Amino acid sequence: MKYLALMIAAFMLISFQIVQNPGKQAFAKTIDNVDIYTVKEEDSLSKLSRQFGVAAEDIQKANYKKDEKIFAGDKLIIPSAPKKKKRITEQKVSLSKGEKDLLARLVHAEAKGEPHAGKVAVAEVVLNRMKDEKFPDTVKEVIYEDRQFEPVDNGMINKPAGKDSQKAVQEALTEERKDGESLFFFNPDQTNSKWLRTRAVTKEIGNHRFAK
Repeated sequence: MKYLALMIAAFMLISFQIVQNPGKQAFAKTIDNVDIYTVKEEDSLSKLSRQFGVAAEDIQKANYKKDEKIFAGDKLIIPSAPKKKKRITEQKVSLSKGEKDLLARLVHAEAKGEPHAGKVAVAEVVLNRMKDEKFPDTVKEVIYEDRQFEPVDNGMINKPAGKDSQKAVQEALTEERKDGESLFFFNPDQTNSKWLRTRAVTKEIGNHRFAK
C-alpha cells in the first residue's frame, strides 16, 4: 500500500508539471514573436499593417484597442507577420470592362504626362497589390482603399482616361509583366513621406519612383 501511495503521488506531481509548462511555453513564444513599435506622427494602423505585413485588426487585438486611433509616442505590440504565399506574377489577370476603365482612369490621373512605360508601371502596381496578401483582391478595393491614391481624394479618378492610359492597362494585362514586385510609386520631389522613402526602390521612370 505504501508503494502504491508513492506511485499515485508521483503521478499527480508529474501531471501538475505538464499542465503548468504549456502555459509558460506559450507565453515565451508570444514574447519571442512580437516587436514593440513606437508610433510616429504620420502613422496609422493601415500604414503599419502594410509596413509590417500584419492585419490591422491583429494589431488592434494585440494592443487591446477598441478602435483604430493611435497617437505619436504610443508603444504598440506588432505581432509576427504570417508567412507569405508564393506569388505567381506570370499569371495573366482577367478584368471586366468596368475594372479596366477604372484602372485606366487611375493611370490617367496619376501618370498624365509620364512616359508610356511609366503608365504601364502604375497599372502594374495595382495588379501586383491584388496578388499581395497585404492588399485587397480587386481593382476597385485596391484603388479605393483609404488614403492610397490621391486622385480618389481629389476627384480626378472620375475624369475619363486617355487612349494612352487605356493602352497601358491593356499592355499590363496581356503582356508578361516584367515587374511583379512594385507595390508603391511616388514622386520624390512632391512627397514628404519618410516611410515611402525607406522602401526598397525597384525602378524609376520619368518623375516616378517605384518601390516594394
